[in-house]
Amino acid sequence: MAEMESQEMSAPVSPGEATQSGALPADRHALLQHSREFLDFFWDIAKPQQKTRLEATEKLLEYLRTRPQGSEMKYALKRLITGLGVGRETARPCYSLALAQLLQSFEDIPLCSVLQQIQEKYDLHHVKKATVRPVLFGNLFGVLALFQSGRLVKDQEALMKSVKLLQALAQHYNHLQEQPQKALVDIMSEVPEAMLQEILPKVLKADLNVILNSPERLELFLLAQQKVPTKLKSMMGSVNLFSDENVPRLVNVLKMASSSVKKERKLPPVARDLLHLALKEDKFPRFWKEVVEQGVLKKQSWPASYLCFRLLGEALPLLSKEQLQMVMRGDLIRHYGEHMVTAKLPNQFRFAPEMDNYVGTFLEGCQDDPERQLAVLVAFSSITNQGLPVVPSFWWVVRFLSPPALQGYVAWLQDMFLHPNLDSLVDFSTNNQKKTQDASLHVPERAVARLRKWLIHRLVSIVDNVHLEKEEALVEQVARFCLFHSYFVTKKPMSQIPETKQQFSFPLESQSREVVSNAFFSLLQTLTTQFKQAPDQTQGGQSWTYRLVQLADKLLSHSRSVTTVMPFTTQQRQAWDQMLQTLKELEAHSTEARAAAFQHLLLLVGIHLFKSPAESCDLLSDIQTCIKKSLGEKTRRSRAKATNSQELPWVEVLVEILLALLAQPSHLMRQVARSVFGHICSHLTPRALQLILDVLNPEMSQDEDEHVVVTDDSDKKQLEDTEDKSEDSEDNKNSESEEESEDEEESEEEDREGDVDQGFREQLMAVLQAGKALGGADSEDEEEELGDEAMMALDQSLASLFAEQKLRIQARRDEKNKLQKEKALRRDFQIRVLDLIEVLVTKQPENPLVLELLQPLLSIIRHGMRSGGSSQQERDLLHKTARIFTHHLCRARRYCRDLGDRVETLHTQIEQLVQQASRQADSSVALYHFNASLYLLRVLKGNAAESCSLKTQKQPGASTNTSLTPKDPETTSCLDLNLVTPVYSTALSSFLTKRNSPFTVPMFLSLFSRQPVLSKNLLPILVQHIAGPTRPRHQAQACLLLQKTLSMRELRLCFEDPEWKQLIGQVLAKVTENLRALGVTQTKAEHQKELCSLELLNALFRTIHHEKLTLDLTMLLGVLQGQQQSLQQSLQQGEHSTGSSRLHDLYWQAMKALGVQRPKMEKETKEVPSTIQDPVSLKRKKKGFLPETKKRKKRKPEDVTPEEDAKPAATGGGQSPSTGKKKKRRKRTKDKVPVQSQVNGTPAVKSPASDTSALSPSTPAKTPELQKKHQKPSQVNGATPMSPTEPAVKKQHQKALPQKGMSGKSPQSPLPRKRARLTLASRGPSLFQSGAKKKKVQLKKVRRP
Repeated sequence: MAEMESQEMSAPVSPGEATQSGALPADRHALLQHSREFLDFFWDIAKPQQKTRLEATEKLLEYLRTRPQGSEMKYALKRLITGLGVGRETARPCYSLALAQLLQSFEDIPLCSVLQQIQEKYDLHHVKKATVRPVLFGNLFGVLALFQSGRLVKDQEALMKSVKLLQALAQHYNHLQEQPQKALVDIMSEVPEAMLQEILPKVLKADLNVILNSPERLELFLLAQQKVPTKLKSMMGSVNLFSDENVPRLVNVLKMASSSVKKERKLPPVARDLLHLALKEDKFPRFWKEVVEQGVLKKQSWPASYLCFRLLGEALPLLSKEQLQMVMRGDLIRHYGEHMVTAKLPNQFRFAPEMDNYVGTFLEGCQDDPERQLAVLVAFSSITNQGLPVVPSFWWVVRFLSPPALQGYVAWLQDMFLHPNLDSLVDFSTNNQKKTQDASLHVPERAVARLRKWLIHRLVSIVDNVHLEKEEALVEQVARFCLFHSYFVTKKPMSQIPETKQQFSFPLESQSREVVSNAFFSLLQTLTTQFKQAPDQTQGGQSWTYRLVQLADKLLSHSRSVTTVMPFTTQQRQAWDQMLQTLKELEAHSTEARAAAFQHLLLLVGIHLFKSPAESCDLLSDIQTCIKKSLGEKTRRSRAKATNSQELPWVEVLVEILLALLAQPSHLMRQVARSVFGHICSHLTPRALQLILDVLNPEMSQDEDEHVVVTDDSDKKQLEDTEDKSEDSEDNKNSESEEESEDEEESEEEDREGDVDQGFREQLMAVLQAGKALGGADSEDEEEELGDEAMMALDQSLASLFAEQKLRIQARRDEKNKLQKEKALRRDFQIRVLDLIEVLVTKQPENPLVLELLQPLLSIIRHGMRSGGSSQQERDLLHKTARIFTHHLCRARRYCRDLGDRVETLHTQIEQLVQQASRQADSSVALYHFNASLYLLRVLKGNAAESCSLKTQKQPGASTNTSLTPKDPETTSCLDLNLVTPVYSTALSSFLTKRNSPFTVPMFLSLFSRQPVLSKNLLPILVQHIAGPTRPRHQAQACLLLQKTLSMRELRLCFEDPEWKQLIGQVLAKVTENLRALGVTQTKAEHQKELCSLELLNALFRTIHHEKLTLDLTMLLGVLQGQQQSLQQSLQQGEHSTGSSRLHDLYWQAMKALGVQRPKMEKETKEVPSTIQDPVSLKRKKKGFLPETKKRKKRKPEDVTPEEDAKPAATGGGQSPSTGKKKKRRKRTKDKVPVQSQVNGTPAVKSPASDTSALSPSTPAKTPELQKKHQKPSQVNGATPMSPTEPAVKKQHQKALPQKGMSGKSPQSPLPRKRARLTLASRGPSLFQSGAKKKKVQLKKVRRP
């Protein structure tokens, strides 16, 4: 294997080897000129990505089509043949496929020559022991490549050689397993019949014992019997594979075949061929019973069982109705049911999805044969585990049923529900179920109850399946069936009602009837939601609920033949009749959406009259009263009169009814409550809203609400579920019992640790002292042992005491679980009640009552964040409340436009919200309070002042803001800045002074962006905290806030030009004060302050440039130049390395705006004498590096003069690294020039010819010219290349330029000129060195022989 890998790795780098095996020597230079692209094809072919392999193969073929006779074809064949036996197993099939496509594309290449090259490359007779496996696989994949090319079956000579080679490879079973035999079978399946007759005697032995020895030989025999039966009969005579003698051999062959496809998880071809042969010879019953069920299935191995399951799925489309019934009632189908029940752990393989695909394919393929469809579906529905079918009640394969088959299946389900025939079921019990001694688990009544529950759910799921085409008559049939058997009992059959003719063979128990009732309401929800878009499909355009109510009324009218399960009282019957009368009155208002919602509510509560008569009777009367008052109200009535008058108590009553409906765990009730509340929320009163908010109040949620009783059917459901799932879970108990026992032990230990109180200890001491088991003070002297009777009495006393303690612990535990359960129920109820709040803020955002929701929602959020999401219900409640508060309330586009007398209250509420935000310990909670205050600001700002009733004259100093012009919209709004400004100024001061403040920068940025006039009043606080005694962190936050705020266009509109200029000057003064300590930071907070100060300074420069302001920046320039040295030192020392480069860039950006260019920083190099060898170089020399004398050096032309050589050296100081040619310099130690002076922009030695026009910080110039925006980014960052003479010329040019919007002359820094002079001075020694170097090279040339 190692040799093969080395061959593959060396192939790309030695293309000339292709000529060694050719008959004629090829042009070696032509092979060496193979492009890198051509050689890369072979590497890409072996990559694991399929897309890459296919693209490489396609490109290789395209490349070879252009050169079919060249050396590339020979090289490609050799490379691909070499790749067939490489050591990497994933690369072999890739090369095989590429070779097959190559042979398919170039048919002029003879297959025999390719096969000969393969056998020469991988010679089986002369092979080393270490390379046996690659050689075997090389031959195998070579034959497969010939076969996949499609040309092998056409070339008889190559075919015979390939067959012989495969037969030789079959001898090496340890390496190749059954792969050669499989390849032989695949080849024989493609061979024409005439050629197969000639080859068959050579590939198949005429010995039945040999044939029945392996699946491949048996498959070859079956192939021959299918294609050339005459030739096979002449060879072997008449053969009966299904004889008594051959059945055990067939079983062994199928077992071996199942093991061979264990990883592939597919049906072996030999099993499929045996199935077809049995059907062809009319021996299917014998094959199925003796070979499959009595043979392979009895092997008790899961691969064999899965083979039987797949054989069943494969046989479904091939069997007749009688054969299907025989197969679906045997041992195999019972074993499949046991697998369905027991295989429920995550790590177990489940065959159910694969079987569902088989059944779905069968049902889809036989749409024209409804009898077979019905037979298969009924058969799978009859596989039961103690009465409960193993297939799910919602089975997706039902969608493929034809209408006749669906009608027959529904009829079978209803008939089985009425007359459960347990004998017709294929029932079974698992091993754990058989071990249980409880006799109640094996009674027929229990099996019937389990079966009926599944049947009614399957009926409902058929209607609920949206992919299944259903007729209206079928839907009505199922709905009538569920309604009748939920609440009615037949006294005497009658022809007008078909349901009365349906009699039960087993009586319907109350528990089963309740299951049917719950399924009916689930069906009602499906009919309400799924069919509400097409009311015209129903009779007369009526809803399904209304039609079912009419059916119920018809059943109630025939009291002699039908009676209700729970007989109606006179009051309940009157409520029913009044409901029908109200429904007729609502039909007159059918055009109104509100009438439709009321009708839906009335119908739903009316049907609930059969389920809970006492509660529904009271609700019906209240609903009818509310409906009559609602429809009798004048629609043009103003909101003020409707709110002040007491003529609308129906809204409060209806809200109580909706809360009562929401208390029931019904999704249909939840939808109806949302729909009805959406139509009545416009008439909502404060009292009605308070009823909803009382439910959501976290402080009041601990007490039971007097208006709402939260019902829970989980106890009843738990009984049903435990009965249904007890057997299913018994098979998994072994794996889960240990974990449960550990949990119980831990909980018991916790209870013992926490529940051992002083009273129990005193009782235990008393019992021990009474039994004299606990010695007193003189116990050491009296060593008397207790007698047997005393010990028995003591044991009984201790046992009774500990039993009582255990009961007390269990009682406490039950009480704790009950409280947790009640808490979960309350949380679920509150989540459902939040639907009403969501409807209100969505449909009525302009309602003034929405303003009353802020504090209740915030209290829920505070409570939820404080509890930390202890349960899933708590988290769901918190997330839903936060979503409603943020998205539907605070971010709503519409809000209240008619405040009335609420203006003063809203101002007070804003102050309270901001104060509450300041008292929060969590910033996320404070954010909700702050956003609520911003929402109220928006409401106040959006309301006109003439509609507000706030009397500001009563408050001292509450005058109109003088900074506002009459055209400002704030002058006409209800927002009083004199009341709001102190609130937010206090909050801002707290944020900039307190160490742990709940406020954040985004909060105030949101305030400033939404209320620019208010932010104008808060800017002095920000300016005050930029510098001074405040903490560096707070100064950084103030700078950040100012930087973001000053760039707002809305804020600029609030300032006059003198005010704005004065503000910019104040901010510049504060920033200048901050920058006096630039570069000498000690902490990260101070470093952050410097960063924010420079960012603010650059933002101020942009503002000055944009608005062309005239300001004196001389002091600022002096401060920045004075801190340049300390800044550079801090950068070199690496202090705060994460942000030091950013600080340096910001500094030079500010200096660039002031007219000072950023000097170019050169890398500091260490120069060493050329004559002295560095000890490091000696070490490198020992490691194998070339000495300096052997290295190739870049020589200069002889005619270069010193003047020409000096030019690039002189200009190199200011030249950009990207321009010109780089010169190699030898390192020197003498005459080394310090780089620090160049970076700082000051000369090392003061030049006598200094510029007299250079301006010092004391120069009386006022404002330097700010840089233009049209400069390149490299110029803005201070990286402009500069020649030695450039600063003086540029300075003169700048003096000639006129000043726009500035006063005084621009001071120009002398730093670039000094840097250029320093560069000229520092380049002198390097020039001297270059001359010495040239002389040295000339001397070496002379000494060479």
